[in-house]
Amino acid sequence: MTIKTNAFKRYWVTRSLAGLCALAVVAGLAVVPSAPAHAELRIDITRGEVKPMPIAITRFPGEGVSETEVGQNITSVISNDLARSGLFAPIDEKAFIQSASSLAVNPNFAEWRAINAQALVNGRVVTEPNGLLRVEFRLWDVLAENQMAGVAYRTQPNNWRRIAHKIADEIYKRITGESGYFDTRIVYVSESGPGDKRVKRLAIMDQDGANHRFLSDGKFLVLNPRFSPTAQEVVYMSYFNDKPRVYVLDIDTGELELLGDFPGMTFAPRFAPDGNSVVMSQALDGNSEVYELDLRTREKRQLTRHPAVDTSPSYSPDGSRITFNS
Repeated sequence: MTIKTNAFKRYWVTRSLAGLCALAVVAGLAVVPSAPAHAELRIDITRGEVKPMPIAITRFPGEGVSETEVGQNITSVISNDLARSGLFAPIDEKAFIQSASSLAVNPNFAEWRAINAQALVNGRVVTEPNGLLRVEFRLWDVLAENQMAGVAYRTQPNNWRRIAHKIADEIYKRITGESGYFDTRIVYVSESGPGDKRVKRLAIMDQDGANHRFLSDGKFLVLNPRFSPTAQEVVYMSYFNDKPRVYVLDIDTGELELLGDFPGMTFAPRFAPDGNSVVMSQALDGNSEVYELDLRTREKRQLTRHPAVDTSPSYSPDGSRITFNS
């Protein structure tokens, strides 16, 4: 799957929350009656209160019936993503005053302020001549009357849900300053069947539980799936033909690759932070050691040489060190 992104206008908005908090504290203390000099003033702060930001997310119109339907679905996913974060309160579209057609020209900020919206999202969906879906969106600061973000995405029509997650991520990042997490997926081993005939299959789904599908048929045992840094590949161990080996699966194409037909047993794989190497354990003659495999050259390098069992290797965030159990 390929997603192309075009930013056509971007603005950064910085708010000093510390300053606002300081003003709130001063204002709160200003109304406290004067106390005698000998009295003790004690303030217990137990927790902060974060009120969700009211945000208006309008439907993304399309050129045809299918595009309009996709636009409505995208709007729904964006709204659900932001609402689940607890930091945003999407406004019911029944309260909207400005029409979608006039909004495409320019927002009437007074009308959006009238329904207490602090942020506004609008967009559109277009099918290009090559069949790709083009989804545009804009994020507006209603109070400052400024455009905060404007991005266009191109992808396959059946990939609209991931585009919605990416838009939610962009909105989250522009308003909170933190990276969003909506365009993330979960890969795991699904178990089904009776206790004496359990079937284990590699499965994947979006963070909101949607787009669930199986990546393996359950004919062979699978264990320890791990994403690549780009989340486009999964490395895992499988007992294919009763031989425990490490494999890499391309999620989109379904292409499966064996990472070295080495003697013994290979297991516990992990990608390097740059995605160019995989670290794993290999058991041979009753002893397991940690190895690193360069995915570009397919050269294997032994990292540990102990009489003890070395397993469960994992890279440090910068890739310069490896931790393991021994």
